[in-house]
Amino acid sequence: MSNLTFNFFFALDLISAFCFIAAMLAHYLLKDITIGGRTIHNTMVLAPMAGLGHIALRQLISEFGGFGLLFTGMCSARAVPFENQKISPVFRWRQEELNYLVCQIFGSEPDTMAKAAIRIEKEGFFGVDLNFGCSVAAICKKGAGAALLRDPRLCFRIVKTVRDNVSIPVFVKFRTGWKNSPEFAVDMAKGFEDSGADALTFHPRVAPDRRSRPPCWEQIGLVQDAVNIPVFGNGNIFTQEHGLKMFRQTGCQGLSIGRMAVARPWIFAEWTKGFKPDNNIFSGTALEMARIPSIHYDEHYAVKLFKKFSVYFCANFKFGHQILKELLKQETMTDLRNTLESIFEKRPEILSGPNQNLFV
Repeated sequence: MSNLTFNFFFALDLISAFCFIAAMLAHYLLKDITIGGRTIHNTMVLAPMAGLGHIALRQLISEFGGFGLLFTGMCSARAVPFENQKISPVFRWRQEELNYLVCQIFGSEPDTMAKAAIRIEKEGFFGVDLNFGCSVAAICKKGAGAALLRDPRLCFRIVKTVRDNVSIPVFVKFRTGWKNSPEFAVDMAKGFEDSGADALTFHPRVAPDRRSRPPCWEQIGLVQDAVNIPVFGNGNIFTQEHGLKMFRQTGCQGLSIGRMAVARPWIFAEWTKGFKPDNNIFSGTALEMARIPSIHYDEHYAVKLFKKFSVYFCANFKFGHQILKELLKQETMTDLRNTLESIFEKRPEILSGPNQNLFV
């Protein structure tokens, strides 16, 4: 057999394997699950994130479609009851997205979280997400986010108080804890369910770990086995192979996609709708993201949001650090668009997966 013939059949095998993985993954993703009495028809969702799940990114993702739910950025429960949608940087949405949008809140007091949830329900959101996972120092110092995992009783009281005050689905995102204890994670999951949570997003890393070690996916399986509500697995899902492996290894009922949804906003459409991105998708998406923030924010804040996005987007390229450096120099959206056009004229080399040195 000649090398040409061998390469041809090897390529066919790769294509067949890829199609098989895509078909198997779609079997898990394109199904109905019920969350707090409401049904979604797609189990691939945007992860609750801080500073990234803003209205501009969500609009960009929505242009591609293919997701089950989207989550807002992290909103302060103290502020939400008094926020003005038109001027708030985070408590802001498009009316058409409310049917599939979950509002993420952080706080440390049951009554404060409940008052925020009441406002969220009144506005028509699909659900409310309670953050027990953020390990950023500024949040933990307020006794919120992952800091709450030090006081399980308070966690459960927050969930129960929210549950008693709203009828919309209540989601909880949490981590393993402050020590690597699968038993603790399982006990927390049971407690959240008993307190009234309708679904869990579980990130299997300890709170102090800012992705210095791989997530312990096996703990997702332990958590899902311990409860009767849907668990969305979260952490290092970069490829379709990863997604399929997580479903098979853990038995979770859905995938919660974070950084990859920022780097490749079309990932939901690709995995659930068979969308076939070409090389032009990168330039087109970057330029679109350099347009949308200006619809919703002033120039200064729009530039700030694009620069946050660019860290993850630049991880797609072989020389992503150099591209990022050029983008971070720019001070206006016009300058960003001009720089992007110049960058993509040179056709930067695209990586098969994200550069982990940028994916922090």
